[in-house]
Amino acid sequence: MSTASTGPTLPQRGGGQAPGKQSQWDRVAKMDEFKLLLLAKKGFVIPATIFFVVYYFALPVLVGYAPEMMDKRVLGPVNLAYLFALSQFFMAWAIAWLYVRAARKFDDFGARIMQRLEHDEEGK
Repeated sequence: MSTASTGPTLPQRGGGQAPGKQSQWDRVAKMDEFKLLLLAKKGFVIPATIFFVVYYFALPVLVGYAPEMMDKRVLGPVNLAYLFALSQFFMAWAIAWLYVRAARKFDDFGARIMQRLEHDEEGK
């Protein structure tokens, strides 16, 4: 069985480092750019997840607690519950599209981190 790596690997935390020398990961973790990246991701992922979970569970809750409202016919035989269920597919795509837009900003943070690492390496 082959043990060859199929992709890039992250440096092991503190592994093989001389005493007193920081690993590359430790240096990245202390960068303001990295902290801003984590804050930006958290600022999108947490609200988007909460919104989607609430939106997703609203359908069974509404069907259970407001069946008359959800049974209201909207288009011929199609009722509000069916439209709400269908809207969840569109909502998932909308959130994915919003994440792709937000990820461009995350990529900018990543690029700045890489530039700083390269600059720090050149300065040694």
